[in-house]
Amino acid sequence: MKQDLYGMLGDLVIANRILAHEGVLDDFGHVAVRHPDRADRFFVSRSRSPEIVTRDDLLEFTLDGVPVDPKGLRPYLESVLHARIFAARPDVQATVHHHSPAVLPYTVIDYVPLRPVFHMASVLGGPVPVWDSRDEFGDTNMLIDDVPKADSLARALGGGTSVLLRNHGATCAAHSLPAVVFVSVRMKDNAELQSRAMAMGKPRYLTEGETRMTAEMLMGERPLDRAWSYWRARAGYGGI
Repeated sequence: MKQDLYGMLGDLVIANRILAHEGVLDDFGHVAVRHPDRADRFFVSRSRSPEIVTRDDLLEFTLDGVPVDPKGLRPYLESVLHARIFAARPDVQATVHHHSPAVLPYTVIDYVPLRPVFHMASVLGGPVPVWDSRDEFGDTNMLIDDVPKADSLARALGGGTSVLLRNHGATCAAHSLPAVVFVSVRMKDNAELQSRAMAMGKPRYLTEGETRMTAEMLMGERPLDRAWSYWRARAGYGGI
């Protein structure tokens, strides 16, 4: 069933709180969701730390990353990152950009890819690609703050659910807010587990077939509803 705008914006606030509580987002990072009635618009908070985002902080944007009505609020400098992924991927309904400390080591070395090591992380889709802004733009301020860099990142993401940003962080994309929260949390979990496993020896990774089949199952309504309800409760939004 298609969600109405009011409910979706409430879930956007909750997604911010969940990802902060689960250690994916901290004082920086952001979550965006496509408008349920206008595919050419999306919502993301104004420039504010995710754990304290409220409905009043949410702004509507075009797919060029321009606020429809800024309401006197300052947007995130990287709002355009979400805009251009939505523009490139009609299937994507929600995006997350984060700097999870567990994931960051995989953005600073060249020879150890982040790969699914347990079934829940199959949603990463296999070895996560790494986008390096220097390839096209040389030295920058490391932010995805204009259309050319955002389009380049979207190309690196391709048709997948996740991409790493060299020496910066990661971006995740999926077909719903619960799905993108799932991908983001499992990316953090996988990074932690993979690092621990590598300290013990050589990890056994999921096969390509295991990754594909398990991800298809986990991105279904029942697993996502179960995980979303759990994380909502942990973030203080539970109910009986």
